[in-house]
Amino acid sequence: MKQTRILMGMPVTLEINDARATELILDNVFSYFEYIDETFSTYKEQSEISRINRHELELEKSSEDMKTIFALAEETRLSTNGFFDIQHEGYYDPSGIVKGWAIFNAAEIIRQKGFENFYVEAGGDIQAFGLNSRGQEWRVGIRNPFNIDEIVKVVSISNCGIATSGTYIRGQHIYNPNNCNEIITDVLSLTVIGPDIYEADRFATAAFAMGRSGIMFIESLQGFEGYMIDQNKMATYTTGFERYTFHD
Repeated sequence: MKQTRILMGMPVTLEINDARATELILDNVFSYFEYIDETFSTYKEQSEISRINRHELELEKSSEDMKTIFALAEETRLSTNGFFDIQHEGYYDPSGIVKGWAIFNAAEIIRQKGFENFYVEAGGDIQAFGLNSRGQEWRVGIRNPFNIDEIVKVVSISNCGIATSGTYIRGQHIYNPNNCNEIITDVLSLTVIGPDIYEADRFATAAFAMGRSGIMFIESLQGFEGYMIDQNKMATYTTGFERYTFHD
């Protein structure tokens, strides 16, 4: 069973490779994403994060999920030497950590129902478990940032997450917190495969903000692999990335 809905301003796709999957299970997961949007969207006037930014709601009095996201964001800021930071000029935007965390939690909703073969995708970031309908690992294409209709690399993944940070679709929305005036132009796309989508997503965002040195940061992380495409159309990837590459 497979279904896609537009939520959080992006396509969200669920596919469960199991005859026992029902519409109700999909509805539960999509409802969770709707809750995430209502809570964390900086575009929704009455979301918790918007109320925090307007100083109408103190973090201490916010939901447990909001407190969790702020704690995870601070942990990520410290572990990336400040290259990940949800605060900018007194304004909080947790989207760089919320998406991966939400995808992971959505996948847990499915997994706890006893399903083993499925994936959850939101805006190109994926948490995959088990195998697809052909009994193979899930295949994911990495887009060419110079031509988004072209796939430059296909990877096979299972029981892990894959996330891509880049400027080729949404424009310059990622910045270097250590130098907010710096426009990142030397890297167009950085894909990270990690133990789960939460980990892959947060480190992909931080590594992209590092520019060319970001791929070396991913190289230094145990259990992570990365694939970077720069402004010269050159690809650089970590030493263990090839083991994920799918070959016909």
